[in-house]
Amino acid sequence: MADLKASFEAAVANSKNLSERPDNGTLLKIYALYKQATAGDNAEKKPGFADMVGRAKWDAWNGFKGTSSDDAMQQYIDLIESLS
Repeated sequence: MADLKASFEAAVANSKNLSERPDNGTLLKIYALYKQATAGDNAEKKPGFADMVGRAKWDAWNGFKGTSSDDAMQQYIDLIESLS
């Protein structure tokens, strides 16, 4: 467990130093996996129609509902490693 958390924190640090900026879909997946790993299932109110960025983030995070924190951390680590 401690190894997973340490690897996750390293991946979070590495995500800020990627050689090139990922496309928007990948950025949303990175965001959603981070939120699922750190905060769990999305319990926030869905943003209004005018807030397109907020809605996209909310939808991406909500797509991982039911994923355990450990699974989300591992998926995040794997995704960041694939982009490095």
